[in-house]
Amino acid sequence: MKAPRLPRAALVVAVLAVLAPGVQLTTTGTGAAAVRDDCAGVPWMDRTKSPERRARALLAASTLDQKLRWLDEHSANDPARTTFTTAAPRELPPGEFVPVTFTLPPQVPCTPAIQYTDAPSAIAGAGAGVTVFPANVSLSSSWDRALAYDKGAAIAHEAWRKQRNVLLGPGIASGRDPRSGRTSEYLGEDPVLSGLMAGAYSKGVGANPAEPVQAQLKHFVANEQETDRNNSSSNVDGRTLREIYTLPYEIAIDRGDVGSVMCSFNQVNHDWACGSHQLLGRILKREIGFDGWVVTDFGARHYLTEDPPSLRAGLDQELNAWRYWTPMAIKEQIAQGRLSEADVDEAAYRIVRAHLASGLFDVPRLGAPDADVSTPQSQALARELAERGSVLLKNAGVLPLTRSARTIAVIGPTAANTPATGDIDASSVCLHTAPGIPCTAKAPLDAITARAQAAGATVTYADGADLTAAAATAAAADVAVVFGHYREGEFADRPDLSLDGGGDALVSAVAAANPDTVVVLQTGGPVLMPWLDAVKGVLEVWYAGEEMGPAIARLLWGDTAPSGKLPHTFPRSESDLPTAGDPRRYPGTFSDGSVVRPPGNTEPRQVAYDEGLQVGYRWYAAQGIEPLFPFGHGLTYTTFAYDRLDVTAARGGLRVSFRLTNTGRRTGTETAQAYVELPAAAEEPSKRLLGWQKVTLRPGESRTVRLDVSAADLEDLHLLQYWNAATGRWATARGAYHVSVGTSFDTTLRDRFVLR
Repeated sequence: MKAPRLPRAALVVAVLAVLAPGVQLTTTGTGAAAVRDDCAGVPWMDRTKSPERRARALLAASTLDQKLRWLDEHSANDPARTTFTTAAPRELPPGEFVPVTFTLPPQVPCTPAIQYTDAPSAIAGAGAGVTVFPANVSLSSSWDRALAYDKGAAIAHEAWRKQRNVLLGPGIASGRDPRSGRTSEYLGEDPVLSGLMAGAYSKGVGANPAEPVQAQLKHFVANEQETDRNNSSSNVDGRTLREIYTLPYEIAIDRGDVGSVMCSFNQVNHDWACGSHQLLGRILKREIGFDGWVVTDFGARHYLTEDPPSLRAGLDQELNAWRYWTPMAIKEQIAQGRLSEADVDEAAYRIVRAHLASGLFDVPRLGAPDADVSTPQSQALARELAERGSVLLKNAGVLPLTRSARTIAVIGPTAANTPATGDIDASSVCLHTAPGIPCTAKAPLDAITARAQAAGATVTYADGADLTAAAATAAAADVAVVFGHYREGEFADRPDLSLDGGGDALVSAVAAANPDTVVVLQTGGPVLMPWLDAVKGVLEVWYAGEEMGPAIARLLWGDTAPSGKLPHTFPRSESDLPTAGDPRRYPGTFSDGSVVRPPGNTEPRQVAYDEGLQVGYRWYAAQGIEPLFPFGHGLTYTTFAYDRLDVTAARGGLRVSFRLTNTGRRTGTETAQAYVELPAAAEEPSKRLLGWQKVTLRPGESRTVRLDVSAADLEDLHLLQYWNAATGRWATARGAYHVSVGTSFDTTLRDRFVLR
């Protein structure tokens, strides 16, 4: 639903007239009032009124300065603070930054203290005593929206107890180039999968009205690399922008509970994302209908002197301290006629209304943060997330481990909590490099040793620093479990997709010494596997959080069966990536054609999204490139067969029906996937994800699976639509639609229906 534009503030007299008798007031300026009693009679605290009416009442009682307070995080969220010091531009734009100190009146009464927190998969900056859950790439591998809801609810609960009530997450990006340093923070390469998972996550965040916490999507939009993220332009055509990059935000907003959106550092088509009327005012707010508020990433560029000024373009708040949006700068723009108080009203209204709708006004944060907010329930959830997000990529009969595995060699520095060379251990891959989030992981070596003892087996260990010693340890065991990793994080992209620390050489040495070798991968995204043919098993556990050890041990022995599916395509080589071989696509170039920023050069790096719609699995299908593992791939400890596909279009929706049979000897869970190929007139590069359903079957059991796609799903998720750039609208092509189902993008059955 689109947010109504706030009219100019009414006279404060109208507000005072509805105050309950007996509430004492002191006036601090035209239109300002402060309450010395309780908040029962304050109109914006009347819970019988809608958030819209309450927000308008609050702003009607506010001076311009009090409205301006909402436009900056520090002043918005500390209503009693009156003195601010910041570094502001000497000139706009961009000028030299100089210290500036100024004062503002306190906020109107009965406004809450609000504190934001980064929470990629744990509460940042809160110190110890929080649960470190697996990274979001692991969550998306579960393909389980209920699990995403549970994770959002658990993190929100811990945030509330740590006195935080705005969660800066979840994040969305397409994985255009998996070397991006924040791949593990995001939810995969498909816009429907990532959008629905983000929506479910945000619903979990806002699920408990007694502990209100607001979810925020980030980073809007086309923020696909860390290299020069704060000074680059993502140059993308209009159709690709809508079908690949804004679509997951649209889905998450439609199906979730999203209070705010964080805009990104980068430009999009030479227009700063945090000051773009096309992105914020037109696409996000008008076309998508987002009625929450938009905040900058920390320090993202948003000069008021842009045309139109970023405040009028659709930006609502500056993150952290006042910088570009000082009250003096905004008032100067109002005096020049480039802004109006109505623009301030609009931004403040969106923020206040969202806070009211989320319950932040009605349930204030009280007392000091709890020292330890991690509970047995949250730790159990962390383990469940790690188990259900792990993906079994290969299994040639070595897993699950059986009683024949009497001696098990565990090899690699990230298996243990005793750092080997390079100060790398299990806790190093608990989560991506995340400032302010300490993590002490339960080491896989400890959990594997305990589980082996229960099975009557023994464990030996080598940290892998000495290849000869590692090979000898592997050769003396029945089974070798070797751990390979790479690290990633904010501020820098990875140089490649190979394992860190000589990991490929370690795996090769172990595999040469023991034919029954299992590789456990701890990475943030796709990884190359030159040793794949030499090993019998590969288990991708991603950054599995603090409960990684128990989860990995349970998966190896089959106490729980892996059921995850890949949310990213794994390439055979980096030369297969959509961005490979073209520096214009990645990392982008400068005006002199170079890819390295010349000394003193401040121009934005130009990144050409020339691959267009061919992102992720669409690229591999369109180019005829066989990936190492396709999108949606994931094995378990049984096998499944598909047959009897039937696709019916009726009542504006679709029913995709097929029979699924467990053809193995163990109970197992399959994520059955459906894809649709649009008619040729739509000019799509490949089929696309239509939907999925998780099914658990006993050995030999068959079930007719009905994947019903409602008319609302088809419309809201644009499942059968393409973006018509000429008309600026979503369009539906007439003709034959081919639907296929199977265990991954490499589907096995195909049927069709026709739209005339």
